[in-house]
Amino acid sequence: MSFGRVTTIPCAIDKQILGKMATELRSTTRYQPPDWFTSNYTISTNAERQRDASGQVRQESRFLRNETDNQTKWDQHSNNVRLGDRVDNIRTWKEILEKTLADIDKEIADLSEAKELTEESLEAKNLPTDVAIECLTLREGRQHIDVVQDEVENQLHKEVEVIDGIKKALQSRIGDAFEQLCLLQEARQQIQADLQDKNIALGIDIDQYNLTDRSSNISFKPDSLRVPKGSTTPQQWEDFSRYNKDRAEAEMKSSTRLREAIHHTLQQTANDLEAQKIATEYAYRRRIHEFERAKDELDWQKKNTQEEIAELENDIRGIEEKIRAKDAPMKLAQTRLENRTYRPNVELCRDAPQYGLTDEVKQLEATKRALEEKCKQAKHALDGLENNLHRINDDLALKINSLNLDNRCMDVRKKLQVKPQSELERNLTLTGMQRQKSAVLA
Repeated sequence: MSFGRVTTIPCAIDKQILGKMATELRSTTRYQPPDWFTSNYTISTNAERQRDASGQVRQESRFLRNETDNQTKWDQHSNNVRLGDRVDNIRTWKEILEKTLADIDKEIADLSEAKELTEESLEAKNLPTDVAIECLTLREGRQHIDVVQDEVENQLHKEVEVIDGIKKALQSRIGDAFEQLCLLQEARQQIQADLQDKNIALGIDIDQYNLTDRSSNISFKPDSLRVPKGSTTPQQWEDFSRYNKDRAEAEMKSSTRLREAIHHTLQQTANDLEAQKIATEYAYRRRIHEFERAKDELDWQKKNTQEEIAELENDIRGIEEKIRAKDAPMKLAQTRLENRTYRPNVELCRDAPQYGLTDEVKQLEATKRALEEKCKQAKHALDGLENNLHRINDDLALKINSLNLDNRCMDVRKKLQVKPQSELERNLTLTGMQRQKSAVLA
């Protein structure tokens, strides 16, 4: 059997080698005659196509040279026209802004004069302000629960606001005039800055309009197509100048209205101040009445609470006496029980006296606990009454303090009483004739 295996292995190897050689021979490329003719036809066709494409490119390049020359000349002409139009636009807006600048200068002078006249009318309004502030300062002396935002405080704050309105119709008119002058100056500076920019831009664009392709100061520039940071559109440029012009005109209109309002304000101040004075003093009288009622109520509560405390203290003393009175019976019952424990032998009997004495001790203990609990409750109630009395006394002191403060405020407000006007003075006040100097404000 071993001999048979040795003879079969070489035969199998020879067959594998022959199979590989046959496969390699079949894999070698062998072209057919039709492929040879197809290759020649393809090369010829591609050559003709490339020549046609080259001719087309030559024709298009000649057309493009002529077209670009014409386009360059036309673009230069168009941009020259655009630069000329731009110069005209800048000049137009420059003239508009120059006229607006002259108008705003005149308005600034008029408003400055009105402001100076208004400042002269302000000094007489210091007294009502001082009185209102003094009353508010006095009422800061209120303490704890009385520090309440009541009607008096509201009216005093309103009075301060009204006086501020009066002084802002005097002083605020001065403040408004100062603010308006600032706005006018700001608008003027914006127009002046816009004019300066327009002058610079006008010079630059005129220079660009005068440049030609034969100018000596032209050259290639790096990244000439970049969009400069902060560039705007033509609409934004026009809107900016129009906004500056419209803003200046709006501020001038506001200034004119403000100058007209100053004269009207001078005549309104006295009426507003008198009306608020009446409202504040009415609130004071009403609040003083409320404090007096609260004080009377607290006095009554204090009296009743003191009486209740006195009665409760007597009851506590009575309960404590009863508790102490239970000590002797407790000693007696416990002593009897203790002594009966020494009975000899069979005599140590839990008889009826034994049970009776035991019940007596327990009853005395329960009675004493009940009395002690009731005494504890009474003392707790007494603490509550004393605490409440303390609160009543504190609140009563607060009410007396607040009442005194409001009465002092009423004394302070007597400074606001003015002497009655004569018929002539009243007529002059109503007609405004005594303010002829400020009539220019209208």
